[in-house]
Amino acid sequence: MSLPFRKELEKYKNINEDEILSKLSEDELKQLEHVLDDLDPENALLPAGFRQKDQTTKAATGPFDRERLLSYLEKQALEHKDREDFVPFTGEKKGKIFIPKEKPVETRTEEKVTLDPELEEALASASDTELYDLAAVLGVHNMVNNPKFDEAGARGKDGKGIVRNVVKGEKVKPIFEEPPNPTNVEASLQRIKANDSSLTEVNLNNIKNIPIPTLKEFAKALETNTHVKTFSLAATRSNDPVAIAFADMLKVNKTLKSLNVESNFITGTGILALIDALKKNESLTEIKIDNQRQQLGTAVEMEIAKMLEENSRILKFGYQFTKQGPRTRVAAAITKNNDLVRKKRVEGERQ
Repeated sequence: MSLPFRKELEKYKNINEDEILSKLSEDELKQLEHVLDDLDPENALLPAGFRQKDQTTKAATGPFDRERLLSYLEKQALEHKDREDFVPFTGEKKGKIFIPKEKPVETRTEEKVTLDPELEEALASASDTELYDLAAVLGVHNMVNNPKFDEAGARGKDGKGIVRNVVKGEKVKPIFEEPPNPTNVEASLQRIKANDSSLTEVNLNNIKNIPIPTLKEFAKALETNTHVKTFSLAATRSNDPVAIAFADMLKVNKTLKSLNVESNFITGTGILALIDALKKNESLTEIKIDNQRQQLGTAVEMEIAKMLEENSRILKFGYQFTKQGPRTRVAAAITKNNDLVRKKRVEGERQ
């Protein structure tokens, strides 16, 4: 259904504007220009000639000449009279000249020390060796670095023989680097897969060239292993996929008692997967997750505290909490678990 005013607009569709403008008289054209004064001069959709009324009454002087325009503007500026100053400038300096104050030079007067005549006579007649012994007693240790008192260059008054310096500096104790981890990664993996009964502890700490798939194989092999009780992979560049693989292992493993994943690249996702796996694990009593590259955050720490409160088997938990709330809750939960173990041990001893 078409609106009534649209029917009236149909007759204006095929209008020839050029034909209408050619039939207008000069007065009508001027009147049309006054109508265009109300147009928006900032409307970029209109041609430049229609954005503002032409107010020039001078006749055209020809094509644009930049140099001629600049010379004209310069001439106009020179002919324009400058505004007179309210206070004429005379160059006279007023006020006092600033002279900075001289800072007083601090002079220290040395205090004259007067000694007893007997003491002065004793010091004057003392030998170099006796003076060195006195310096050692008084604790004058800076004499060690004085070349005047070097063992190789100092001699007695008579020039015969070397005077030994009794003031000796403390020797610097060398600090040696820790030896590399001697664990054979491939051999340990094969022994875990073979369920070797003599292998109860695996230490992969600080071995940074272990591939991620190999670490996942360790987790997979531990699922069926019944002898390994301690597994440590601190500072091995482990990440979230490795943590998730060990979380899946904890859900089915029934032998492992201690797990260490400190100083790695595990984020909150991997840590929560490990903590959540403790719900289905009945053997693990110690887990260490501290010193990861990225901070876990308050939300993850609160979730850890909640999960550990529901777990009654964890006796040691290695992590430095950043917030007081979860730290207190976890400490209370670990203390409660240790108390339960102690009570069971006491009851067993009584029986």
